[in-house]
Amino acid sequence: MNQRDTHLPLVTPPADVPDVQSRADERRIAIDRVGIRGIRHPLRVKSADGSTQHTIGTFSMTVTLREEAKGTHMSRFVELLEAERAGQVALDTAQLQSLLKRMVAKLGVEDGQIEIAFPYFIEKAAPVSGVTSLLDYEVTLAGEIRKGVCTTSTKIVAPVTSLCPCSKEVSEYGAHNQRSHITITVDAIEPITVDEIVRIAEDEASSELYGVLKRVDEKFVTERAYDNPKFVEDLVRDIAAALNRDARILGYTLEAENFESIHNHSAYAVITRRK
Repeated sequence: MNQRDTHLPLVTPPADVPDVQSRADERRIAIDRVGIRGIRHPLRVKSADGSTQHTIGTFSMTVTLREEAKGTHMSRFVELLEAERAGQVALDTAQLQSLLKRMVAKLGVEDGQIEIAFPYFIEKAAPVSGVTSLLDYEVTLAGEIRKGVCTTSTKIVAPVTSLCPCSKEVSEYGAHNQRSHITITVDAIEPITVDEIVRIAEDEASSELYGVLKRVDEKFVTERAYDNPKFVEDLVRDIAAALNRDARILGYTLEAENFESIHNHSAYAVITRRK
């Protein structure tokens, strides 16, 4: 065998290999979710401008299991991911719904769930110098199919700056500020892009973040945060008001966590709404 050939020859399995998973289970207890999780796989996602970007997705794929079935077919989940990779189709909510339908059909069940977490990159220009750089955001697309009906949600985690109004009021030489995480999970009745959800979070922060800042940019964002102080309560209320104005959004869960610079704990707030 050629030393560079790392592939083993294919072996035809015997015809009588038992299929243990297809046997009946005598305990007669249905399982709500069974499948695979924590599997990383190459992924293409659609950007707001219609282009696609390559990233890595961490997948959770589960289905229901009838009480008489002993097990599900774990390999079929991975086969679906391989088919997606071969098809080179960019992921969006419509494609996620298609994947859900194909998954339950392949597994022979009615209900299933898919969750895909991945880093998403947005190119940003610094506010004064205009120098461009990428900033990464944590994104999770989640979907469920139940009796043929699909529902999906989009979750983003946007890092921002928040500056304490109380500290600014009582201090003579400045105010304490910190990096904050805004987490927004949106259920939409019409398509809404990751970029749009991120923009809502960043517009309501004391200041947004950038990958690269020159000195003139650093002066700008520092002073902008100082002129735009926000408690964690202000963050969630202002972002919630913006989400409430968007007719495409059916419901949301909004969280803000400030990683305090003068305390060894975080400040945290959450708002959940269903229109």
